[in-house]
Amino acid sequence: MLFITNRFPKQSIRTRPGRNLDFDLNNNAASNSVFFCERTGDQTYTEIGSIEFLSRIKKNGYRQVLIYIHGFSNLPEDVFGAVQELQELCNNKKNNEVLVIPLVWPCDNDLGIIKDYWDDQESADASAYSSARVLGKFSEWQNSDKYNHRADPCLKRINVLAHSMGTRVLRETLVAWNKYNLSGGVPLIFRNTFLVAADIANESLQRGGHGELICHASRNVIVYHAADDLALRASKFVNLKSGIVSRRLGHTGPENMRLTPANVYALDCDDISMAYCPVGHSYFSSGRTRGQPGLVFEHIFRTLISGRVFPDDESQRTTIIKEP
Repeated sequence: MLFITNRFPKQSIRTRPGRNLDFDLNNNAASNSVFFCERTGDQTYTEIGSIEFLSRIKKNGYRQVLIYIHGFSNLPEDVFGAVQELQELCNNKKNNEVLVIPLVWPCDNDLGIIKDYWDDQESADASAYSSARVLGKFSEWQNSDKYNHRADPCLKRINVLAHSMGTRVLRETLVAWNKYNLSGGVPLIFRNTFLVAADIANESLQRGGHGELICHASRNVIVYHAADDLALRASKFVNLKSGIVSRRLGHTGPENMRLTPANVYALDCDDISMAYCPVGHSYFSSGRTRGQPGLVFEHIFRTLISGRVFPDDESQRTTIIKEP
């Protein structure tokens, strides 16, 4: 499994393709360096470097890439387990269609949900700079005559699925990329951006909002939300205790759809979230039975295939996902 991380390795931060890496799980500091790696076994990781990493993606048989940005309190092996489940669901739907690649940012290994939450918020924000470097390396590689000349371009479609606090990582990454590396705004880099149980303020995607760049960088932005998401209730409580009064995007959907760009869509998952996940938070892969696709995954995959959120009605922007 290919993956990208800005966790500090126990070894040197100097890139050396072919070396084995280990990560100190008690260290959730966000490295400004980024490592392009392959997981070859349980807790066995090899650094392969950005050029080899991107070349493998270009040459493999998959038609699309789905970058997965995980939520808070997820250690690397937790992330890889979730990605393996997603990959198997994708392969079972259509082989060689979607390759899932995780972006592993450094969550904390603390005991205690509140301390973990605040530590991970800081780490999510700090991860923006190294994640922006990933986008820069991809853009440079994609436009390189050496690696992608006109006779042999890379035609992969790039999508992103950000879960929970992973949406914060994505938001801050685009802000940092735009501020430090771009002059004319962020390019349209993602075909579909799926925001599941997003742990950011529900007005973030509005015009002028802190997350508006997500809309600029994506053809479609699809928000999946559930009012009975217990994990986001805890998030709201923690934020309220610290004087931050804002409902979460993953709880309510966009605060006002009329104020969001026209490429933003909202799907209410309240009817199925608790049936798929005990806390109603990770409802985007399997349904009631592990390994069997849930309705949210079915919608995600249909959108990946077609590039359209509601193919039967181009003017539709909201719906409710529920079992028959």
